[in-house]
Amino acid sequence: MKVLKKIGLGLSVFSLLAVTACGSAGTSGGGSSQGGSTASEILIGVQSPTTGSEAKMGQDINNAIQLAADEINDKGGINGKKIKLVFADDACDPQTATAAANKLVSQGVVAVVGGYCSGATLPASGVYHNAGIPMVVTAANSAKIPAQGYKEIFLVNGTTVHQGEVAADHMVAKLGGKRIAIVHDNSAFAKDLAEITKKAVEKKGGQVVAFEAVNPEEKDFTSLLTKLKNAKPDATYWTAYYAAGGLLIKQFKQLGVPGVIGVGDGANDKTLIDIAGKQAAEGTFVTTSPTPEFLPEAKSFNESYTKKFSQAPGPYSALSYDGMRLLADAISRAGSTDKAAIVKALKETKAFKTFGGNVSFKEDGTLEKSNFIVIQVKDGKFSK
Repeated sequence: MKVLKKIGLGLSVFSLLAVTACGSAGTSGGGSSQGGSTASEILIGVQSPTTGSEAKMGQDINNAIQLAADEINDKGGINGKKIKLVFADDACDPQTATAAANKLVSQGVVAVVGGYCSGATLPASGVYHNAGIPMVVTAANSAKIPAQGYKEIFLVNGTTVHQGEVAADHMVAKLGGKRIAIVHDNSAFAKDLAEITKKAVEKKGGQVVAFEAVNPEEKDFTSLLTKLKNAKPDATYWTAYYAAGGLLIKQFKQLGVPGVIGVGDGANDKTLIDIAGKQAAEGTFVTTSPTPEFLPEAKSFNESYTKKFSQAPGPYSALSYDGMRLLADAISRAGSTDKAAIVKALKETKAFKTFGGNVSFKEDGTLEKSNFIVIQVKDGKFSK
């Protein structure tokens, strides 16, 4: 679902080194020398942010993966072996993510599932690639991830290319917008989505009248919004995250900037509405992968998740649940915990049934069919 933070020049070297393990959450365990598999258990890693600004998203992801693993284990596990999860916190930070990935590799996991922030997933995926370990990415979706060409990495969320096209189509074709403003926070994911959306808008005949970057820690957007007001956009699209996005929407309405405002999937969380305020958030559109509340097939999942964790699923919980199920299916089809065999089975996945539709992968490990939709804030809630 994505934060591509600043990646230092030394990171590629750092990613190859074994480093001190970062903090983890949930169950952990050591893997055997035979790829994290024992006579009774299969060790699977989970990478997500459980500290930092995106900790809520990480916990939502972890909960969903845990629920899927528990259900699989209750039905006998995979090929007669139980799943044992080991969690690693990447804090949505490139260096922490590299440490987390090296930790999972050193513990002998046979595969990894998770990945919320693209900036963390990018360097971590290089670690997994070097170790030959397959990763099912359940939220991160920068087009830069598959562009690396790593055969071990598979994304069950649509990429920024898909999302930018959906956003442009909604603003230009559906809403009839001619003048479009795009704002990002200079994180590489948000900038990536902003640049892709700009090209898609122009391809559809729209004019990008403002293309602006802000500090994600900024609290006062008066200067930016004054510039936007003068540009008179028909639609404004925020490509970054809900904390700054909520404030931007609130001040956007207060200053009377013309046109509608929308956000990308990095801002898809109910906290966005809380920060903006119900009145200001009304009418905000969101480009996102399908979330549990809009999926009739996910009713049982929603109920099980809420019962187990005493809270509703997050925006990437269904994708993460399905990602764990997909990985388990691949291991079962591989008939082995050999990493290369699991990669081969993932690559050969055809029409695996998930809440958001059937999953098959293209050659680059991305979905054959994008799963992005547009939802809207109505009466203080997200609505289709």
